[in-house]
Amino acid sequence: MSDTHDHEDEQEGAEHPHFMRRIRSFVLREGRMTPAQQRAFDEHWARYGIDYSGNAQDYAARFGRSTPLVLEIGFGNGEALAWASEHDPERDYLGVEVHGPGVGRLMNALAARDARNVRLYKHDAVEVLEHEIAPGTLAEARIWFPDPWHKKRHNKRRIVQPAFVALLASRMAPGGLLHLATDWQPYAEHMLETMEAAPGWRNAIAPGQYAEKPAWRIETHFERRGLKLGHGVWDLLYQAASTK
Repeated sequence: MSDTHDHEDEQEGAEHPHFMRRIRSFVLREGRMTPAQQRAFDEHWARYGIDYSGNAQDYAARFGRSTPLVLEIGFGNGEALAWASEHDPERDYLGVEVHGPGVGRLMNALAARDARNVRLYKHDAVEVLEHEIAPGTLAEARIWFPDPWHKKRHNKRRIVQPAFVALLASRMAPGGLLHLATDWQPYAEHMLETMEAAPGWRNAIAPGQYAEKPAWRIETHFERRGLKLGHGVWDLLYQAASTK
């Protein structure tokens, strides 16, 4: 689950057609990495990192096995991704985040337990989806607490947009699951409206319905802080169509 509101560094929905300038849904304020986070890049990137190449990846070769692949977009400090990968060892996990300190922190956590089912990108998720992830690859995708871009003039920067969810649908295996979560009610309503109208997706609960919090989404420090402030939390579950 990403601490995405804090560093505002989420990936964005693609702007189409491609001749339009792409509007980023994150503001990259890298911040200062701690010595431990910098060491993570020096010592663990070769093991856990994937350098963006712009070419479709063979993830089975990367992980040394062929098993369902779960993508988390904007994993923040990596708390939820670390937990999920540890408690779901039969699947492989792919994380995408542009915030360097968060990537470093997660790599240190993964190395501490010798995790073998996680690989990470420090890159824009739209470009990763467009060029590195082949159609039909993903068993599940997670976007938890993306930046809600509260101001109306910034709403277009939200990652959950028609063009983006269409791109994501094309990368899902038949029946693959998309799990969205937010603590900002106007964004939850935007997510629901966008997904209900999106070809290639169906609500896994019932048309127009939010989901109860699934057991696999842990409550992080970020979420607990929000709940203490009286924030609600909305989960949405959608399945990719069985045919493309």
